[in-house]
Amino acid sequence: MAFHDIRFPTSLSFGAIGGPERRTEIVTLANGFEERNTPWAHARRRYDAGLGMRSLDDLETVIAFFEARQGQLTGFRWKDWSDYKSCPPSQEVSALDQLIAIGDEVTQVMPLTKTYRSGDHSSIRPITKPVAGSVRIAVGGDVMQDGVDYTVDHTTGLISFSHPPDTGAEVRAGYTFDVPVRFDTDAIMTSISSFQAGEAPNIPIVEIRL
Repeated sequence: MAFHDIRFPTSLSFGAIGGPERRTEIVTLANGFEERNTPWAHARRRYDAGLGMRSLDDLETVIAFFEARQGQLTGFRWKDWSDYKSCPPSQEVSALDQLIAIGDEVTQVMPLTKTYRSGDHSSIRPITKPVAGSVRIAVGGDVMQDGVDYTVDHTTGLISFSHPPDTGAEVRAGYTFDVPVRFDTDAIMTSISSFQAGEAPNIPIVEIRL
């Protein structure tokens, strides 16, 4: 799958609307009860970048970005301003933010994840596009040194340790991250007169699995 490791301009993604989408299959039984199932293990995010456009220069920038990606053909990075940290938006990233694994003295490569928790229930999201230089790792409460104790593949979200973490040791991580996406259209329709009058173009963007 074609993917360019480049981020959609953050000044233009700020102001866009969007968020997670789930797919639920609902069957209503003869007795009125429901059976609900989902074929998706993880949510898929959708956005509309059109609302981030504020000027004709912004529109030209997006068209150039769209052309360089060849429409829907090539994926790219997207900053979701409502959800881009391992911690709450008002806090600073810490190496203790997210529990990503428990050491077993064997596993040396571990994926970054983010856990969404509400009450007794939670959902774990794979993080495949961490921002370079943002990842912090702690093992057993001790902060590790990037490039010495571990390395980060910023294109996959995989953490490789120089030595497998000890059995029972909590492996925690902090980071900022992007969402892998593509344009969800092969056409961007614009009207200069309507744009100047305040009508934003529709520029749909959808998360992709890598």
